[in-house]
Amino acid sequence: MKRILTALSCLACVVVASRMPAAATGVRPNILIVLTDDQGSGDFSSAGNPILKTPNLDRLRAEAVRLTDFHVAPMCTPTRGQLMTGQDAVRNGATSVTGGRSFIRQGVPTMAEILRDAGYRTGIFGKWHLGDSYPHRPVDRGFQEAVHIKGWGVTSAPEFANTLFDGRYFHNGVEKRFTGYCTDFWFERAMAWMQEKTRAREPFFCYLPLNAPHAPHDAPREFLAPYESLPLGPAKGKAMGGGANVAKFFGMIANIDANMARLESFLRQSGLRENTIVIFMTDNGGTAGVRIWNAGLREGKTTFYDGGHRVPCWIRWPAGNLGDARDIATPTQIQDLLPTLLDLTRVRPSAAARFDGVSLAGLLRGQGQIPERKFVVQYSRAKLEKWESAVVWNQWRLVHGKELYDVVADRAQKNDLAAGHPEIVAALRAHYERWWSQLEPVREEFVPLSLGSDAQPVVTLTSADWQDVYADNAGHVRRAVGGPRGGHWNVNIERAGEYEIRLLRWPPELNAPLASAFDAAGKALPIAGARLSVAGRQLTGQAGPGASAITIRADLPAGRTRLHGWFVGEDGTELCGVYYAVVNRL
Repeated sequence: MKRILTALSCLACVVVASRMPAAATGVRPNILIVLTDDQGSGDFSSAGNPILKTPNLDRLRAEAVRLTDFHVAPMCTPTRGQLMTGQDAVRNGATSVTGGRSFIRQGVPTMAEILRDAGYRTGIFGKWHLGDSYPHRPVDRGFQEAVHIKGWGVTSAPEFANTLFDGRYFHNGVEKRFTGYCTDFWFERAMAWMQEKTRAREPFFCYLPLNAPHAPHDAPREFLAPYESLPLGPAKGKAMGGGANVAKFFGMIANIDANMARLESFLRQSGLRENTIVIFMTDNGGTAGVRIWNAGLREGKTTFYDGGHRVPCWIRWPAGNLGDARDIATPTQIQDLLPTLLDLTRVRPSAAARFDGVSLAGLLRGQGQIPERKFVVQYSRAKLEKWESAVVWNQWRLVHGKELYDVVADRAQKNDLAAGHPEIVAALRAHYERWWSQLEPVREEFVPLSLGSDAQPVVTLTSADWQDVYADNAGHVRRAVGGPRGGHWNVNIERAGEYEIRLLRWPPELNAPLASAFDAAGKALPIAGARLSVAGRQLTGQAGPGASAITIRADLPAGRTRLHGWFVGEDGTELCGVYYAVVNRL
């Protein structure tokens, strides 16, 4: 009944909107980007998947200009940072999902900031994954309406106990609760916001980055049923989703597909379809569905073979003179989308904007090719290293600086041709060396988190942002990953003064005792005290019986520094890092 009432409510909205004049959105096109999470190139029925059915996504694909050799990063944060800035991840700063490397540098303008400054209304609905506190939140980076979750999503360290159903979210920085299933909620809020902007005759940029079908895998019952009766079994292996339930993964995609049908109906009935640029893409290569079907590509997420970073990108704009729906086989990358959108919308960026991508506007309109080029796919899981990369040049791929593949003749990258084409290897290595030499000097310039800002006086730090330590999910916290001292946070103390710092093993909203295991999967530790190093000060605190936190106060000077806390036992033995720290400027 709840779903029926929601559908009727949305239908009432679009019926009212359909009576509005077509000029309601103005001359400028609207922009809608839908980004799914962990859905690979093979996770569509139009890609030949023998089990999964995605009729509505297939319909969008059939109506769009399709970039068939399109590249992102092999994991989500670098992809999202590159989309927002048009810059390579090493340049913009967001090179990893964790390790203190998931933030865009200050001074680098984002897509939302550029479009906002040009008169667009900007909204995000879903997963951000480019920083959870000031100055990195979506509301700090150009989004006027921000409805989102933290971290990489449900069961990440920042969303330790959150759930896909009836969970929590943040609305312009304020914690709230949603009812129902998260993907349905993101779509509903996005459509309601677009309707509001349409009525106000304001052009909009709607960013709809879903946390589905990323793990944990689950969906409403009706979407799981068609797949649970099939002998799919669990996926296995790191690139395959690590024991994920394939049926539930496919059910999540089926739910996305159903929501895409609702979205398409909304765009048609509200009069937005013709003058809205719709871009659909995924954020990295395949995961749970790889062993079922991978569209002929090698491997998946986290790898530098095409299965890790070659993904669908479909662009539809009926009023935009893009010509017939068709495939474009020219190698392209996610850094191209921002300059392309600025060309299509005739928005001039500020002088601070610098792009590593190129505009594809002429290519999309059939007005010639872009200049031949080489480009680099690079990211890190924690610390960024040289040759963690693929270099793309026409049909060629140089993987890890030594393996060479012709993906036109050998889509599955089975035959390493390096020995037979030393001149091509040399050309691609030379390109990478030039690229690396420009960016290596900034790869260790960490982007800090701000403490004591008027914009956010109370900040919660999590282990997801420890420098060079991979501890960004609930399992890491439960198992006390990170060694006896964990890692430190890079911070900028905005104002000198007295600060209260609460040190916790478990998320503050759970109020769980420091020494407890929290649940059956957790690891109990005999925590009796804590040590804290910040701004050259070495501080200590003791844990009271059953305490959930150790509180330390300190006068801190303004400026860049490191904050590092770790827990100790009765005898001073170092036990584990401080996984959560709540810092309050008094």
